[in-house]
Amino acid sequence: MRPAASPTVRRRRIARELRQLRERAGMTLDVAARQLDMSKSNLSRIETAQIGIKPRDVRAALALYQVTGSDAEALIEIARGAQQRGWWQNYSDVLPEWFEFYVGLEAEAAALRTYEAESVPGLLQTEAYAREIFRRTAGEDGLERKVAARLRRQEVLRREDPVDLSVILNEAVLLRPVGGAAVMAEQLVHMSRIAQLPNVTIQVLPFAAGGHPAMSTPYVILNFADAADASVVYLDNLTMGLALEEADHVLGYSLLHEELCRMALDPTASLTRLEHASRNFA
Repeated sequence: MRPAASPTVRRRRIARELRQLRERAGMTLDVAARQLDMSKSNLSRIETAQIGIKPRDVRAALALYQVTGSDAEALIEIARGAQQRGWWQNYSDVLPEWFEFYVGLEAEAAALRTYEAESVPGLLQTEAYAREIFRRTAGEDGLERKVAARLRRQEVLRREDPVDLSVILNEAVLLRPVGGAAVMAEQLVHMSRIAQLPNVTIQVLPFAAGGHPAMSTPYVILNFADAADASVVYLDNLTMGLALEEADHVLGYSLLHEELCRMALDPTASLTRLEHASRNFA
């Protein structure tokens, strides 16, 4: 299964293209909004991908910015794709809107680079571990649907063109017995197996490495196959998420990830550490 065209990624592409086209046409938000018969706030939200835009309104905007022919039709087709529903929208009752946005990006990402300090990343979690994480952080409400959505996300690792995943784990993640010894042992064995996939690299950042530049900053860096879809850094906590799209932010976190890769155990030594930790819980 190839990665499906994510409506989230399409909406983000249209937002960026419309903003650039407006600026290239020398129009302010006020002027363009009046010409398009919409409010300035709505146009601003469209250009920042906070809300979508219908294909007919894209066509009107392109006419205003004097974009015609095949260029216009290509953007209108992208806008049609942005109107489709992603599988994650079927879980909107348990996924907050800010996290739906992240899942929509993740679904089409070509590469993910992440650091986790306290818990196993969602893409590597077993069902039992995920259930315990949700129980501890969000309670019982909608628990099984949250677990189901998390497991569905993991399909990106095994699709026909799988995401390339680089994970740095704080060593503490291997030692905290989330859900008890049996759940933790299963989780560590699962990670050891996943680490052997050709598209997955797991590295353990040992306590012996001392202080490091991401001590207060878990993150995910998302890269996309199409150069027109700019990379994103995603940060979140229990109640909100933040997408950083500026090139300097992406570069900063990319350099940070490279530094953590150098400080962490190499993949072979990390696999040995995972296997040792799993035996301690067996």
